[in-house]
Amino acid sequence: MSRTDAEKYPSVLVDPNEPVEDVKKYKIIGPGLVVAATGIGAADLVATLVAGSRYGYALLWAVVLGVVLKIILVEGAGRYTLATGRTIFEGWRSLGRWTSLYFGPYIIIWGFVYGATAMSASAMPLAVLFPFFDLKIWAIIMGLVGLVTVWAGKYHLVEKLTAVLVGLMFLLIVGLAVYTLPNIPAILKGLIPFIPAGGLSYTLALCGGVGGTITLAAYGYWLREKGWDRPRFMRVMQLDNTVAYVLSGIFVAATLVIGVEVLYSAGLAVSSGDKGLLELADVLKDRYGTVVGNLFLVGFWAASFSSVIGVWSGVSLMFADFWGNLRGKEHGHPDTVTGGKYFKFFLLWITFPPMTLLLLDRPIFLVLLYGVLGALFMPFLALTLLQLLNTRRVPNRWRNGLVTNILLVITTVFFGALGIMQTWEVIAKAL
Repeated sequence: MSRTDAEKYPSVLVDPNEPVEDVKKYKIIGPGLVVAATGIGAADLVATLVAGSRYGYALLWAVVLGVVLKIILVEGAGRYTLATGRTIFEGWRSLGRWTSLYFGPYIIIWGFVYGATAMSASAMPLAVLFPFFDLKIWAIIMGLVGLVTVWAGKYHLVEKLTAVLVGLMFLLIVGLAVYTLPNIPAILKGLIPFIPAGGLSYTLALCGGVGGTITLAAYGYWLREKGWDRPRFMRVMQLDNTVAYVLSGIFVAATLVIGVEVLYSAGLAVSSGDKGLLELADVLKDRYGTVVGNLFLVGFWAASFSSVIGVWSGVSLMFADFWGNLRGKEHGHPDTVTGGKYFKFFLLWITFPPMTLLLLDRPIFLVLLYGVLGALFMPFLALTLLQLLNTRRVPNRWRNGLVTNILLVITTVFFGALGIMQTWEVIAKAL
């Protein structure tokens, strides 16, 4: 770090040597659950179902690996925030202007395209369960409910609502997986790393699909909202993050079980788009009855709507910090926090402009740019964490150890390869 950077971005705003809290004092239902639930959307569920329907349990190990990699990434983002008292964007900016040049366009385009995607995904099961409204109307309603829920800036409401939705989706999806009477020996065999012929892209998708992309970096912001904003909460944060991603891994594994026992065993397939979940609901109705099929749709809705609530909250916080930082607003300025004007601007941005995409075909250029920037975010996060957590930007006590550095290097290479593949696929589809 240059002297100028060191002066502009001092390593800590808190005492790094304060004793850590005893985790026994805390109920571990916190920001980790929010970030993990937010990251599991309809696209992840479909990718998991399709992988199960094609390869059986052969790729179950990829789900486990995905959980481990996400734990490492999110723990790194949380550790930086607690150890320094600074946000992840402040850390990125200390690395140079290139981070802002990447992140600025990404968060704007991502919010515009993802807003429509999230609203549509959460509306699909409702349009089937309650067909008196068209899909577009349900999508608009979901967006507005998300806006109203998050607008007041009450994090505790987001956390409690997410806990309810996670409980619902966990009960229904995991319960359904158990109901299908899975083949336990085959499950255990699926924990042995093996990539079947033609299964590389699905392997990477399963590893990358357990728990989000940009929302991983929102973890530090939710920690601050929770009040876990100092080094003394480090152990609490680490346990919170681990428990949340283990639960999300169980949920994704349960989805794989359903794909295997319901689709693979019967030689059936579903579409690779979001409608694949509706097709699965029809298969479940035929095999187990209408009640089971409808319960799956409720679980589908809970998983999708938890992403709406989480993204509307967390990514709005990230944008508020990003924009305030660029405009020279001081640390914790009212404009840059939950409920501030920058926060509310992005809430409006992610809710109303995307509604036009529900009525029109999505612009090819925007979808192309969204896909490319999104594919590169995971390696961007892993690479920047390697830089932030091994320099004077973080106190010695909280820097990476050897094992963490090795895992982060593996994560950077892994998600870099995944990002290149996804970028190539996006470009190929556009040509």
